Amino acid sequence: MNRHQQGPPPTERLSFRQMTEGDLDDMAALLGDPDVMRHYPKPRTREESLAWIQWNQRLYQQEGFGLWLVSLRATGEFVGDCGLTPQEIEGVTELEVGYHVRADLQGNGFATEAARACRDHARDALGATRLIAIVRPDNLASQWVAAKIGLPFEREAVSRSGLPVRVHAASL
Repeated sequence: MNRHQQGPPPTERLSFRQMTEGDLDDMAALLGDPDVMRHYPKPRTREESLAWIQWNQRLYQQEGFGLWLVSLRATGEFVGDCGLTPQEIEGVTELEVGYHVRADLQGNGFATEAARACRDHARDALGATRLIAIVRPDNLASQWVAAKIGLPFEREAVSRSGLPVRVHAASL
C-alpha cells in the first residue's frame, strides 16, 4: 500500500482511513439517511452502500485515493466520509472533493475540516493542480463548504445523470 492510500493526515478533530466492508453498518446508515441524501436522486440501499465501499476500495488500488472514512480523533466515533474521486463532468474527468456527514453531526464544521484536509492532500501528496466540487444548485451547505475551502463557483453544468449542478473549482 502506498502512502497516498492512507488518506490525509489527521486534523485537529478528525482522522481518515480506508473504508472496509466492516464499515457497512455505518455507511449504510449514512448513505441511507434521507436527510444526508436529500440532494441525491434517492438514499442508497444497504446493497448500494456495499457497492459504494467496494468502489472506493477499487479507487484506493487503482488511483491511490478515494473517499475515506472519517471519525472523531478523540472517540473514534463515525462522522461520515470525505475524499477525492475522479468525476466526469460534461465529458472531462476531473479530481473532485466529496463529503457526507451524519445528519446529527452537521453544522459542526466537520465537512469543512475534512474537505480542507483532502484539498491539501490532493495538492501536497498527489500533486494535483486543480480540484472541483460538483454540487446540486439547492445544496447551499455544500456550496458554502466548497467556497470555504477555496473552491469558488465556476459554472453551471449538467451531471452524467442529467441533473443540473454547480461546479466549484480552483487551481491548487
